[in-house]
Amino acid sequence: MSDLTLFYLEMNAPEQLLEKPHVEGLMIIEAEIKEFRFNKYLYSLIGESWQWVDKLKDSPMQWQAHVERQQLRTWVAYYKGAIAGYFELEIAPSGDVEILYFGLAPKFIGQGFGGYLLSTAVKHAWQLCHAKRVWLHTCSLDHPSALANYQARGFRLYSQTTDDGFSSSSAIDSQ
Repeated sequence: MSDLTLFYLEMNAPEQLLEKPHVEGLMIIEAEIKEFRFNKYLYSLIGESWQWVDKLKDSPMQWQAHVERQQLRTWVAYYKGAIAGYFELEIAPSGDVEILYFGLAPKFIGQGFGGYLLSTAVKHAWQLCHAKRVWLHTCSLDHPSALANYQARGFRLYSQTTDDGFSSSSAIDSQ
């Protein structure tokens, strides 16, 4: 089994976003009424291919506590009535906004939706969540194009860690 590498990326100003244009027919709607079962479904649908399993062990009460917090907001992308993807934004007291979960449903990967969905997530973080900084992390288990998509939208790598069973790590200069 190979080492697991975590990549931490950030954007420190709205002007750093390199926005992808709107994708015709893709609608992105906030789930204003919080329903933890829906978020759990989205997590499973989007994350199944990428080994998102950590939260699947959580109890219904843990899911409810996670989703129904005021600082968590969820948006869902729909294409022709089907769920195409989603993202969760978590607003920290410091003003940092983390793109906590982000991804596309398997049927919609490779159709050009990822760049626009990510652009929308970043714009919402800055405009609707009043971010001071937008950040996220991904890992080597993610889609092979994920890291490139984040960087193409203007995110900069500021840290990288490799878990080889000994918790080694290395920092990345964000210049």
